[in-house]
Amino acid sequence: MLSFANSLVARAARLIQAAQDEPALWTISVHGRVVGSLVCESGAWRLSWFNGADPRLVSHGGPMDGDIDGLADALSLRIGAPVRLESLPV
Repeated sequence: MLSFANSLVARAARLIQAAQDEPALWTISVHGRVVGSLVCESGAWRLSWFNGADPRLVSHGGPMDGDIDGLADALSLRIGAPVRLESLPV
């Protein structure tokens, strides 16, 4: 139960951070390799993929609404492997 509560708190913190007007940056990694980035600036979300990123990820056209964990889950389902998004200081 405690781990579920911790997960909810962490998710809420990421949603609050994403809603701020300040720029935010996340790396996107699969199997320990960074394959892309997610940037939020002035409420506009931009998803960028690096050379060699799996085409199943690159073709993702889902909504970008600030739900970082939801995006990670959707990308993980798409590729069939865990996808991690890590916040970086801007």
